[in-house]
Amino acid sequence: MSLSHALLTSLLEKSSSGYELARRFDKSIGFFWHATHQQIYRELARMEKDGWISSSEAPDGGKTRKRIYEVCDAGQVALREWVTTPCDPSVMRDELMVRLRADAVIGPLGLDKEIERRLALHELKLQAYRAIEQRDFPTQKLLTREAEIQHLILKTGIMVEAGWARWCRDAIEVLRRTATPD
Repeated sequence: MSLSHALLTSLLEKSSSGYELARRFDKSIGFFWHATHQQIYRELARMEKDGWISSSEAPDGGKTRKRIYEVCDAGQVALREWVTTPCDPSVMRDELMVRLRADAVIGPLGLDKEIERRLALHELKLQAYRAIEQRDFPTQKLLTREAEIQHLILKTGIMVEAGWARWCRDAIEVLRRTATPD
């Protein structure tokens, strides 16, 4: 996936200024595709140059250079092509797994403390996702197709964070149990 496809999706949801887009990105797509505001602005410029988006001066821009971005037909075509192209699942690349392998070979290195830290981070994100779910997807409310799909994406985040939290607890238990010889 490229940042441009994430931005096209977000702009199709709502035309925005670069600043508004970056803030919305942080609160939604940014949970599973990280980008700095600087990267977003660079990508917007490239996409406009390529004819995927267009911009106009914001009515409330005043003396600022605030621009509102919208997706052009070429951007919709590019996004449609990207969405319909098959993709393989992401390959896990986590430095902690290599550190654990080193711990297994070298001996106890105290990684349980790092995994405790990660457990706390996963639990925080899980708590945030569950709060979003309660706020945005009440069970008694009928959802639109778009909202059901957004909820499905959020449920993936919940499952991933819950799985990592469970794994962290298991890893801490194994590391502590095996830290001293029997």
